[in-house]
Amino acid sequence: MDVEVEQRLVRREAVLAFGLTMAVCGVSLLLLPRLIELPVEIAPRLALAIQTSVPHLLCVLVAIQLVSSGRYHSAADIAGAAAGPPSPQLAVKVAFLQNTLEQAFVGICAQLVLASVAGGAVLALLIASAILFPVGRVLFYRGYAGGAGSRALGMALTALPSLVCLGAAGVVTMGELFSG
Repeated sequence: MDVEVEQRLVRREAVLAFGLTMAVCGVSLLLLPRLIELPVEIAPRLALAIQTSVPHLLCVLVAIQLVSSGRYHSAADIAGAAAGPPSPQLAVKVAFLQNTLEQAFVGICAQLVLASVAGGAVLALLIASAILFPVGRVLFYRGYAGGAGSRALGMALTALPSLVCLGAAGVVTMGELFSG
């Protein structure tokens, strides 16, 4: 494996993911507030954040099922994780599960943070995140065996919406701190 080639692929795919994320977030911010009423009161805002976390949780469940099914159908893996490292066939599924758990935790927390500090139109970002997360997870899993460059688009499409939600929460919080 040529590290420089992989790094170049990762950068290229990250730039593509950034553009796609900004497009989905931008369209969401422009169109969704015109189509649906986004909450301004704290309880409905937090409820929306939890509801838009469902795709994150479904991705975790799919990843758990992939590992469980992989163990069930493999003589080398059926004894469980305590019996030894996973077989090569199961290793990708285990890595996918671990990464999905990490990304879902960050994504759900970022959505809750945004909903806790902001209401109205900016909550369209929660819906954008809910759309991009499973797309990112599918691309990440499909590209995993191909190396870092092959899974980079999926990884970035998973992580960037969380960063956008955290960034928006930071901007709102700073605006409130310095406005009054």
